[in-house]
Amino acid sequence: MSAARGRFITLEGGEGTGKSTQAKRLAAHLEAGGHRVVVTREPGGSAGAEAVRHVILSGAAKPFGAGAEALLFAAARADHVDSLIKPSLLAGLWVVCDRFIDSTKVYQGVLGDVDGDLLSGLERVAVGETRPDLTVILDVPPEVGLARAAARGAVADRFEQEGLAFHTRVREAFLALATADPGRCVVVDAGGTPDEVAARIWAVVVERFQLFVAA
Repeated sequence: MSAARGRFITLEGGEGTGKSTQAKRLAAHLEAGGHRVVVTREPGGSAGAEAVRHVILSGAAKPFGAGAEALLFAAARADHVDSLIKPSLLAGLWVVCDRFIDSTKVYQGVLGDVDGDLLSGLERVAVGETRPDLTVILDVPPEVGLARAAARGAVADRFEQEGLAFHTRVREAFLALATADPGRCVVVDAGGTPDEVAARIWAVVVERFQLFVAA
């Protein structure tokens, strides 16, 4: 008998909201409960997608416009889904992904003015039926997120280099997505300590999937 399909959770939000940290913490919670978990990210997550990640985040594709970036994201996502996400779900694993389709809708769609029909078409090709069961949108004021990103000490990537007005629009766009799709998306306050945020996310996951938590 084949394993039951796993669950697919994505973490979204602006820069410095703690997605990478919280993806690992969520995976640890799930593993403690006996679940097998894969943690991954976008752009990236597979050999082909990681190669495209460098092109996008280095800013090399920026001169070609948001449409070109959307095509690159779609190519990376198709490889990621086919190579890692879909096989993992079919094997019964839980997949926790740092960014997925909603980031493209926000950064290339809302901020980049790429046609919605084009993005929908790319999504159908790259993702097909492999869509998140739950999307957690981590939310903090953009000035807080940018300060956190700067404090990491790493070189700012293509999107972190944008100004406060850009990141304010990013936040507004993610909140609008959550309002438009409340069945899938849940907004979580990403302020406070990593432990506090992790507890909020875990409460959402436990409720959504009716997980048993030992006292």
